[in-house]
Amino acid sequence: MDLKSNEPFWLLKNGLLASYPSLKSNEKCDVLIVGGGITGSLIAHQMIEDGYDTILIDKRELCNGSTSATTSMLQYEIDVPLYELIEKIGEKGAVLSYKACSEAIDTLEKLSKMIKANAGFKKKKSLYFASKKKDAEWLKKEYQARKENGFEVQWLEAGQVLEKFEFENTYGGILSKQGASIDAFQFAHELFMHNVKKGLKIFDKTEMVKVEEHKGFNLVTVNSGYQIKAKKIIYCIGYESKNLLKENFVNLKSTYAVVSEIDKDKFKNISSTLIWNTDDPYLYMRTTDDGRMLIGGGDEDFYDAGKRDALLNKKEKEILKNLKKIKPDYHFYPDFVWAGTFGETKDGLPYIGEHKKMKNSYFVLGFGGNGITFSVTGMEMASLFMKYKKHPLSRYFKFGR
Repeated sequence: MDLKSNEPFWLLKNGLLASYPSLKSNEKCDVLIVGGGITGSLIAHQMIEDGYDTILIDKRELCNGSTSATTSMLQYEIDVPLYELIEKIGEKGAVLSYKACSEAIDTLEKLSKMIKANAGFKKKKSLYFASKKKDAEWLKKEYQARKENGFEVQWLEAGQVLEKFEFENTYGGILSKQGASIDAFQFAHELFMHNVKKGLKIFDKTEMVKVEEHKGFNLVTVNSGYQIKAKKIIYCIGYESKNLLKENFVNLKSTYAVVSEIDKDKFKNISSTLIWNTDDPYLYMRTTDDGRMLIGGGDEDFYDAGKRDALLNKKEKEILKNLKKIKPDYHFYPDFVWAGTFGETKDGLPYIGEHKKMKNSYFVLGFGGNGITFSVTGMEMASLFMKYKKHPLSRYFKFGR
């Protein structure tokens, strides 16, 4: 019997963890957060911690957008290699960006412990291996850049990768000490529940349809006709920001993921390591806390959800073919296959900051493979925004950079 599902694994694994009412009255607040995914949960937590009267709305049920489709690989490595990012934006900004992502993993661990989350947060190492002989040269350059800037890394030759991970047809790689994985869908829900007890108001199936800007506040009208008077709005809407901001600041990509049947014995040697390679688009994999293997890749330009999802079968075969190159003797039994959409920027960095066309507003848009860790940095940045202060990374993450 074919039990494979094209629904995101996390959505089916967790089911409906919580539901919230839609907005049925006029409200007012210090901060209105638009977007109820993992980013919205983190920013809401920060606003409640800082003592602001906070409301969060989402047009869907919570976490049913990109958060349900994320692979939740928590890496400090940005999609643009460190040595390339140094060339693009300078050493200071590049190293700061990488270190912020590294610190974000530790912050997520502390936050997970603080709220006693059951979302399977697990510290892991990260292996970034060369899939082609020609890639090994620049990957060694990347290794040197990281080592020189204080990151705990080790270079593995091809034979060491084979011995340690049983991966064939590799040409060496970088083994990093810092990394982690989590069930972001469950964690976001747990963080929401934690903060609802502290006064956070949440309204799902509540879509913002109009914003009127006034001196010192914005008046937001939602699809039910009710209004929210907010001193500040923080947008945590990811790639859907393209519908709000018309300039071309991000390219939308489709990515595909496959999850195996439970097989706790086959991947013991990589259960504590995140894996990705130098292919373009790159192959990436991690184990889940219930003993499955999650593999993703096949990224390509996004046009619409229908065309994206029509490629599921083709992309599944493509991903498993790439797996066969490094694990030729392993037969992968897929249980779930799904597609997601994410944003890719010119420098691999997020857009976190104010926008000149939107008054009393702030954006936390964690694009790329580091969306979750960028959003953790966004917590601190949004907190400073509310106090009319700047973060050291503001100039590197700003619109119009």
